Amino acid sequence: MTATLKVKIDGWENGAEIPGRFAFGVPAEEGHVALSDNKSPAISWSDAPEGTKSFAIICHDPDVPSSGEDVNQEGKTVPASLPRVDFYHWVQVDIPVEYSNLAEGEVSDGITPKGKAPGKRAYGVTGVNNYTDWFAGDPDMGGTYGGYDGPCPPWNDSIVHHYHFTVYALDVESLGLSGNFGGPEALAAMEGHILASGSYVGTYSLNPDVPA
Repeated sequence: MTATLKVKIDGWENGAEIPGRFAFGVPAEEGHVALSDNKSPAISWSDAPEGTKSFAIICHDPDVPSSGEDVNQEGKTVPASLPRVDFYHWVQVDIPVEYSNLAEGEVSDGITPKGKAPGKRAYGVTGVNNYTDWFAGDPDMGGTYGGYDGPCPPWNDSIVHHYHFTVYALDVESLGLSGNFGGPEALAAMEGHILASGSYVGTYSLNPDVPA
């Protein structure tokens, strides 16, 4: 059994609604959704056990529709009964052990059409998030989305979405990942190396009939 890291995010209480400035999309009267500030939140962690050599951060939403058939379609609602899948919003590995926080806006400060490049940063190695898949084929937005990109759930979804920011303390300095790796690849590489972990959760909805 792994130990527990203490994880804190400035901007909302654990389990409460995520403010719009940390989101990719916010509600709009026309067109349902407007692009938002897309700032990465200030996140900090403590109580790493002895032997910790690096950290990793993964933010995922487990409430994403498994089928896009009804998503964002006028006159339709995504039913609560639809099976849900994971959508990764942030994959960060090989964070040096001397780090215990990342400042607001350090990883993302605005929406970058076609995405931010993944790769090595001072604060570790950035993977890709699932906006890479979501915008595939879109002439204006299609590209590789590295780093953090915030919530933008379907505006016609019948359920609230939950965003889990999980920090992992690892017993290796590097997971050896590079290129366009995502959440599943990072989690697979972490297997057997996790000394501790902790999560902080936020909720979000773009459906005016489904308050977060």
